[in-house]
Amino acid sequence: MKIKSRTGTRALVACCLLTSAQVCVGANAQSAASIGIVDFYGLRTLSQAIVRQALQLKEGDSLASEEQAHIRAEQARVRLQSLPGVVQARLNFICCDADRLILYVGIEEQGAPSLHYASAPQGKVRLPRDVVAAGAAFDKAFAEMVEKRDFAQDDSEGYALFHYPAVRSVQQGFPSLADRYTTQLRDVLHHSDDAGQRALAAQVIAYAAEKQAVVADLVDAMNDGDGEVRNNATRALWLLAGYAQRHPELHLQIPTEPFIRMLNSIDWTDRNKSSLAMAELTEKRDPAVLSELRKQALPALSEMARWKSDGHAQPAFFILGRVEGLPEEAIKRSWDHDRGVVLSAAAKSVQ
Repeated sequence: MKIKSRTGTRALVACCLLTSAQVCVGANAQSAASIGIVDFYGLRTLSQAIVRQALQLKEGDSLASEEQAHIRAEQARVRLQSLPGVVQARLNFICCDADRLILYVGIEEQGAPSLHYASAPQGKVRLPRDVVAAGAAFDKAFAEMVEKRDFAQDDSEGYALFHYPAVRSVQQGFPSLADRYTTQLRDVLHHSDDAGQRALAAQVIAYAAEKQAVVADLVDAMNDGDGEVRNNATRALWLLAGYAQRHPELHLQIPTEPFIRMLNSIDWTDRNKSSLAMAELTEKRDPAVLSELRKQALPALSEMARWKSDGHAQPAFFILGRVEGLPEEAIKRSWDHDRGVVLSAAAKSVQ
C-alpha cells in the first residue's frame, strides 16, 4: 500500500512554531484563509464538545492573515490549558483540504502517555557552507513549490525527490553532500546548539548512500527537543522504511519502537510522520510489533483513523485494521466503502 504525506519535507508548508502553538497557513501569509476541518487528538476523559467550546475556532471561520492565526491559536491554547485535567495543548493549522485549512487540536490530559525529549545540545559545531547554501536554496524553491501546490514526489531511492523542478534540482545535490560531509552532518545532528542546523543535517544525511549507517543517527534525532528536527528525521525514516519493504534483499533494519512511542505525542507532526512510517513497517504484520501497538497506541490510532482528512487518517486506519487482525483486502474494502467495520472493531478493543 502506498501512502503519501500531505505535507512538505522541511518547512511543513511554511509552518511557524510559536512557544506552544504550531501554526501553518500556507506560503502566502497575507492571504485570507478559512478553516475547513477541525479535528482532535489526545481526548480521553474530556468531551469534544467541551474542548470545542473553549477553542472558539470552528469550521468556516476565516483568518485574515498569518499573524491573526498565531494570535487566535495562542489565545485558544491558553483557554484549553485552563480546562480541568489538561496538562498542555497544541494547535496545528495544516494546509490544505480543498484550499481550506485543517486545524488539529492536541490535548494532553493528566495521566495520559507523555513524551519527554532530550535536552538541547550545547556544541558550537556548524555545517559546511555549501550544505547551508543548499538548505537556503531548498527553502526558497520549496516556498515556490507551495505556491504552485505541486507536492508530488518520487521516493523510489529511499529519499524524497519532489516533482517541482527547482526543488528537485536542489535535492539531487543532497546525495553527494551527504556522502562528502557525513562526519560533519553527524556531528551537527548530535552536538550543535543550533536547532535549524540540526534540522538541515537530519534532512541531508538521509540522502547518504550507506543507508543503514545513518539509521541510528536519524533514530536518535527523533528524540530531539526541536519539532522540526524530529519531523525531518522521522520523515526520512518513513521513506527508508518504505524502501526497506521494497528491497528486502538489502536487509535494512528500521526499529519500530520509536515510532510507536511517538504515536502518543502532543505534536501533530510527530503523530503524522510516525503513522506513515508504521503503515510501512506493519505491512508484514510482525506479531510482536502489532502487540506493542495494541499495548501502547490503540487509543491514539483509533482517534487518528477517524480524522476527516483522508490523507492524514489513512495510515492509522490501515495500522488499526492490521492490529485487529483483519485481512488487507477487508481493510481496503472498509476504507473505500464502510469505515465502520475497522473503527467498530477497534472501539471494542479500546473499551
